[in-house]
Amino acid sequence: MRTFPDDLVRAQCEWSATYRQLADRPGRTELRRRLHRLSVRAYFHPYWQQRRPSPAAWWELRELGRAAGDASGRLHR
Repeated sequence: MRTFPDDLVRAQCEWSATYRQLADRPGRTELRRRLHRLSVRAYFHPYWQQRRPSPAAWWELRELGRAAGDASGRLHR
């Protein structure tokens, strides 16, 4: 398992949470804009400067974001 920088993982967690919110409330412009900003933040993060992300790296990062979002969602309910 790779070690990703905390701010990159945080951006991915926020992306996953925003994506879920947008799925619940489609057509919300502010959510689409936030999703776009978070996508740019994750894709152009300095971590990827030395190595372009492989599909496996993206999958691993997305899983981290989903797992963190699922755990926080269970805690708040």
